[in-house]
Amino acid sequence: MTELFRYLHPSTDVPAGDIGVGGREIGYMYGQYKRLTNKHGEGVLTGKSMLFGGSPFRPEATGYGLIYITKIAVEKRLGRTLEGSCCAVSGSGNVAQFAAKKLMEFGAKVMTFSDSNGVLVFDDGMTEDDWDSIVEAKNVHRMRLRDIEDK
Repeated sequence: MTELFRYLHPSTDVPAGDIGVGGREIGYMYGQYKRLTNKHGEGVLTGKSMLFGGSPFRPEATGYGLIYITKIAVEKRLGRTLEGSCCAVSGSGNVAQFAAKKLMEFGAKVMTFSDSNGVLVFDDGMTEDDWDSIVEAKNVHRMRLRDIEDK
């Protein structure tokens, strides 16, 4: 951020988190941006906490959007619904977590969840309890899936 801040502005470039960069890291970067520029409340980073002007729906947005467009594609192109469909989710970050949640809300069976160190397979589909445990392990304890599987 010490070098990047010169190129950031709401009308030119608004970076966001990605693999391994979540709300915590964005918060650090935003704090450094404010320190360097003495600008407060300027929305130059996506994925900030609501305490710093972030969107209340930000964490869910991409994963939910993915499944809404998938639902439309499956209905229009395949003439089916997601209900009862077996779905593999590649990843375990924000997008994958909320995509899995929305799939389950639509009645689909989430069969897999993965990260770069492992994969979880749910023979009968992921449950809400499975989802809650994974989200806590990944987002609170910063665990890898290979470590979750052993528990």
